[in-house]
Amino acid sequence: MTRYFTDEHEWIDVDGDVGTVGITDYAQSQLGDITFVELPGAGDQLKKGDAPCVVESVKAASDVYAPISGEVTEANAALEDEPELVNSAPESDGWLFKVKMSDASELDGMMDEAKYKDFVSSL
Repeated sequence: MTRYFTDEHEWIDVDGDVGTVGITDYAQSQLGDITFVELPGAGDQLKKGDAPCVVESVKAASDVYAPISGEVTEANAALEDEPELVNSAPESDGWLFKVKMSDASELDGMMDEAKYKDFVSSL
């Protein structure tokens, strides 16, 4: 499984033609305590850059952008009852949705973990 990062602080784990999407630890720390997560529905069609998800915190509401185009296959139902999972485990149990990728070439140009860490350290 390969993990990619966007400059909007999303991550995507790619396994075959399915990507699992979430926000990074840096993003959740900037938002503060997460109080609600609006998730996309299974079957939703996404284009790279769409905002299918909203994460609300005590500080603000923030759009989460689709890092890749495709069809949503699953949303993390656990977040309906436990949105704080995005704070406690943003890069594991706090994943947001899964998407069946329609164009894997859109992964080109995304950052690997080392480049993302360099990017965050420059902020």
